[in-house]
Amino acid sequence: MALFIGVAICFFGLPVLFIAALNGDLHFIGLIVAAMLSVWLLYIFSDIELYKKPKGKKIAAGIIGLCLVIGASFSIPHFYKQSFAEVDGEVDLYEYEPFTDSGKLAQPDAPSSFKIENELPKLDGATALYPLYAAFTEAVYPSGQYLPYDPAFSKVVSTTTPEAYDRLIEGKVDIIFVAGPSSGQIKKAENLGVELKMTPVGREAFVFFVNSRNPVDGLKSEEIKGIYSGDVKNWSDVGGKNDEIRAFQRPVDSGSQTTFLKFMEDTPVQEPEIEEMASGMGGIISEVASYRNYKNAIGYTFRFFAVDMVQNDKIKLLAIDGVEPTIETIRSDEYPLSSEFYAVTAGSDNPNIEAFIDWIVSEEGQELVERTGFVSIE
Repeated sequence: MALFIGVAICFFGLPVLFIAALNGDLHFIGLIVAAMLSVWLLYIFSDIELYKKPKGKKIAAGIIGLCLVIGASFSIPHFYKQSFAEVDGEVDLYEYEPFTDSGKLAQPDAPSSFKIENELPKLDGATALYPLYAAFTEAVYPSGQYLPYDPAFSKVVSTTTPEAYDRLIEGKVDIIFVAGPSSGQIKKAENLGVELKMTPVGREAFVFFVNSRNPVDGLKSEEIKGIYSGDVKNWSDVGGKNDEIRAFQRPVDSGSQTTFLKFMEDTPVQEPEIEEMASGMGGIISEVASYRNYKNAIGYTFRFFAVDMVQNDKIKLLAIDGVEPTIETIRSDEYPLSSEFYAVTAGSDNPNIEAFIDWIVSEEGQELVERTGFVSIE
């Protein structure tokens, strides 16, 4: 009978284990196994003499409880980590979808003098720039009443910087709005005989941020390079508390990672924190760990994304070399990590591309750049 119960538990439990592994929920596996084992033990104990003795039930409960505690120990670290806010990926892009009257997109003073009615260029780009080119779309493209501009499935999407570059190089989109390309993206374009044309359309600040409770309000450029090279390991070395620094990085070829590596110049970069997760076929892959707002963490992104899109009051942006990252310091070029972002094309034959980009860099387009929260091109 015990064997039959064990087989039944496996019959129902193994599919649950498989689904958990397939979805990447590895932290649940220990708990699921413990629950399966506990049910089986409960049946076993109920069928033996020990269970019928005065202290038998307490012993059985203790063994089963220990089994569950051990299983739960696999999940507790995961949920502890989850209790810290994750900065990347906290934005609902549907809030910025064009023609939805969400109130999230910048509006011009007057209707645009330039309109596109047919052969609409396909747009893609960085998450942080989606509110801007969605505003361009609303100003220039026909209403999305019958053909919505869904940010995931339409002519105007946001797939993140790495995928946007891939799609542009492969001829799947006409214009992408991104930071400059990485060396890998340039090489891929060259290998496929594609020439990337970059038109500056605005300016933005690359920022470093920490937990709002961190007493450090600013760092020198050399101190940041020391942190990310591994030479500076403790916050006490840069005016903070005696706490080991957790320096987070972003995935390769993302806009912020490309900008970060340009900032680091020739300074070697230490290996980033990584986390393991299940791939679609149940295998294990390693990815750069998403920034979590631990009290000793430091990360980086672009100012508009952190301030206007995420709006996380649990982090604070650091002054760099004594200068705060603000619209004013970006405009004056005082902030040392200000940089341009681009409308990038790759030889599409869409007839409206050149005129559209000309409008973007015109006074009307640059008005939307400013009203969205970026700095216009001088």
